[in-house]
Amino acid sequence: MTAAISKTVKLGLIGDNITRSKSPRLHRTAGNLTGLEVTYDRLIPKDMGLSFDEVFELARSSGFRGINVTYPYKEIVASKVTVLDPLVRAIGAVNTVVFDADGPKGFNTDYSGFMNAYRSVRGTEPPGVVCLIGTGGVGKAVAFGLIGLGAHTIRCVDLDPAKAENLAETLAAFGSPTQVEVSGDAVAAASGADGIINCTPLGMVGIGGTPLPADAMQGAAWVFDAVYTPVDTQFLQDATRAALTVISGYELFFGQGVDAWDIFTGVDIDQAALRAAIQGDEI
Repeated sequence: MTAAISKTVKLGLIGDNITRSKSPRLHRTAGNLTGLEVTYDRLIPKDMGLSFDEVFELARSSGFRGINVTYPYKEIVASKVTVLDPLVRAIGAVNTVVFDADGPKGFNTDYSGFMNAYRSVRGTEPPGVVCLIGTGGVGKAVAFGLIGLGAHTIRCVDLDPAKAENLAETLAAFGSPTQVEVSGDAVAAASGADGIINCTPLGMVGIGGTPLPADAMQGAAWVFDAVYTPVDTQFLQDATRAALTVISGYELFFGQGVDAWDIFTGVDIDQAALRAAIQGDEI
């Protein structure tokens, strides 16, 4: 990764509903632990009275080393950056941007962060048949993570059939042995699945709700929720009551954050110390 050019690193997060995001805390704390002065700003387009493009340009032109990008801009930003990794190009979504002298570079740490989160809870146990609800930016990254983990089948579910079909075609073109199916009915897709994943914004602070009725979880072995604000979503509460193994969105948050830190700075971080320093913070 490219190292930061000074002791001061200016970072930020562009997204909606990010007032309670822990990303600023993670990166500022990483700076404290490594001797770097890190600033990290929340950049909410609607609150700033600007479009996403205008906020992106503002960050680029005002000395930011890089930005994280979250819902609903991960796919939009992919067209504004150079993506060197063919896997990330296939995902079609970017959540980390570095502003280099020769232009902005795009990365996706949701993909690696999800794989690390899964392994931290389930070890080498294969995912099996997985119902993936939500096929937007994070859904695409998680789907490729499932392929990397050796999932037997991915059932892509979305209210927008075209989005689900597009993801299925992208996954199929990747040439993996993982089978890919498409459904517009989350309950039907969850039936007989080993794993159930929420990659919709349902459950987020300011949105609420859950993508699946509690009784539709019966028979599954594990669940993952990409939402981490709050950590204890209705989706995960229902899964806990059904005695399923729960993989929290916090694990994805932490994993993608550490990977983003490496991309931004190239500076090694003690992950255990970082986790301990931010774990007690209210999300």
